[in-house]
Amino acid sequence: MEKLTEGIARLNQLVGGFVWGPVMIGFLLLAGLYFTVGTGFFQFRRFGLWLRGTLFAIFRSPDVRDRRDPGAISQFQALATALAGTIGTGNIVGVATAITAGGPGAIFWMWISALVGMMTKYAENVLGNRYRYRDAQGKWVGGPMVYIERGLGCRWLAVLFAVFCAAASFGIGNMTQANSISGALASSFGLSPLAVGIAVATLSGVVILGGIKRLASVTEKLVPFMAVTYTLGGVLIICLNWRGIPAAFSAILSDAFTLRAAGGGAVGFLLSDAVRYGVARGVFTNEAGLGSSVIVNSASNVKEPVRQGMWGIFEVFFDTIVMCTITALAILTSGAHLLGGDGAELAIAAFSSGFGRFGGVFITLAVCCFAFATILGWSYYGERAVDYLFGARARIGYRLLFIGMTVVGCVGSLKLVWSVSDTFNGLMALPNLAAVLLLSPEVFAATRDYLGRIKKGGSPHEIRRHPVRRG
Repeated sequence: MEKLTEGIARLNQLVGGFVWGPVMIGFLLLAGLYFTVGTGFFQFRRFGLWLRGTLFAIFRSPDVRDRRDPGAISQFQALATALAGTIGTGNIVGVATAITAGGPGAIFWMWISALVGMMTKYAENVLGNRYRYRDAQGKWVGGPMVYIERGLGCRWLAVLFAVFCAAASFGIGNMTQANSISGALASSFGLSPLAVGIAVATLSGVVILGGIKRLASVTEKLVPFMAVTYTLGGVLIICLNWRGIPAAFSAILSDAFTLRAAGGGAVGFLLSDAVRYGVARGVFTNEAGLGSSVIVNSASNVKEPVRQGMWGIFEVFFDTIVMCTITALAILTSGAHLLGGDGAELAIAAFSSGFGRFGGVFITLAVCCFAFATILGWSYYGERAVDYLFGARARIGYRLLFIGMTVVGCVGSLKLVWSVSDTFNGLMALPNLAAVLLLSPEVFAATRDYLGRIKKGGSPHEIRRHPVRRG
């Protein structure tokens, strides 16, 4: 058994070194840049357009919360569920780890990965909306496995994505998150990991067994609450340490182009700690290029592909540019990164600088809420992947197994699981990005058509070109 574990660890180190290495980092950045240029720098030049169609629409448009379609969830529910899958421990622990391992400059590259990653997720959502279809129950089915098969006519590649997604759902989307919850509660309150595991399994089971409608109903309440609470807490810490803001930005920008722990040249630069950890942690938290969140975005009632794409832009913007930046500035302005420690310790030190002993409690509760939301979001991603592989008959079995694995995650030692699940998470990018790039002419055409209708003064909304099955 020990030899098997060692063999898995060595294989994972080899594969993981590639999927999170300089080649993939460069590939992810170039893919985002490709869609940025191909859409005419849409995320920058059309900033007001997509912001009005997303954030402002939440408060102004009744269509965003429309639940009348029994086979779909509302736009806001889709956003909340997608954010539930992306806003996780990476927004706290991941950012702190990036600063520790890559220096403050890692935050700059996290921003860069997000700014170009907005358009990668935009493209994913456009294709997800274009190629989705209704199943026998009238519910929308979509995601990378669907546009890979229907768009490229390449089922084996779609199967490969579904396998990686299902595997990642048990690791990065389940056990590692549950382990973070039990670790945080054991450290702060001395709670038994087994008791925490049973509680997490019970709570997640109540939601997951209710299907996408119940899951979306919970996330649309949980995600805004935890996001607003954490944002306000982080902003308060930054305001209390406002004198450190100039120094924080100076450290981020000056450290971004160092070649620490790297050689010279372009490859050496991609291997630098700042770039490697910044991009990797950025992708880890916003999942741009991985194709995961498009699975739930495809279940939305939006009929216009570009409108759904704009929700993808906002998702990355809020997750990384807003929430990760708040964590980073809280740590840097408070000087917590100079005290030693890693991961959650940095965040606790930062928030304790303003909240005292309550700072640790605040971060503990935030980690628990974020991790639990991620479990809910990823349960749906994995379920749809298993549905694709084995059909609806496997759905209940997957749900029960997924719920049970939360207990394992809470009580187990997951060093290898963390590593393996991180690898599977990265592997999702390979078939997804291949499909998105090959289908990019359709993304560019849809964007031009949408902007053309706006320019002519017509209504761009609720227009959808139905896909034709290929292959």
